[in-house]
Amino acid sequence: MRAVVQRVKEAAVSVNDEQIAKIGKGMTVFVGIAAGDTIKDVDYIAEKIVGLRIFEDDEGKMNKSIQDIDGEILMISQFTLLGDVRKGRRPSFTQAAPPDEAQKLYEALVDACNQKVKTKKGQFQAQMLVYILNDGPVTILVDSNKNF
Repeated sequence: MRAVVQRVKEAAVSVNDEQIAKIGKGMTVFVGIAAGDTIKDVDYIAEKIVGLRIFEDDEGKMNKSIQDIDGEILMISQFTLLGDVRKGRRPSFTQAAPPDEAQKLYEALVDACNQKVKTKKGQFQAQMLVYILNDGPVTILVDSNKNF
């Protein structure tokens, strides 16, 4: 499981020109579910995201977590994070989990994060427009296999 975490001042997601979720200060998390991922991967990613100290303290150092600032999470499913472009120019998505398995783990991740921080989500398998006001910019990569 891979996640791209962006610190944001605000973010929103729309489907078919209708806004379905909006957050204020917090993070937008794009998540890709790989074939073979399990609830263990969900737990790792959820703990890592909620515990990331990427928000500034009074001295301007990244020392606070999303819980410390009472922030929100906007979680967006993005299978393209599993795109492999090592051969050729068109990404291969063979590493991505099948949609039915991915959706279960995506929903489990949203639920796990929502137990600790207010978490909103995009629509699984939908064509979405995501508005992000990136703060910093701060972007962190997290991988449950610890590849990076």
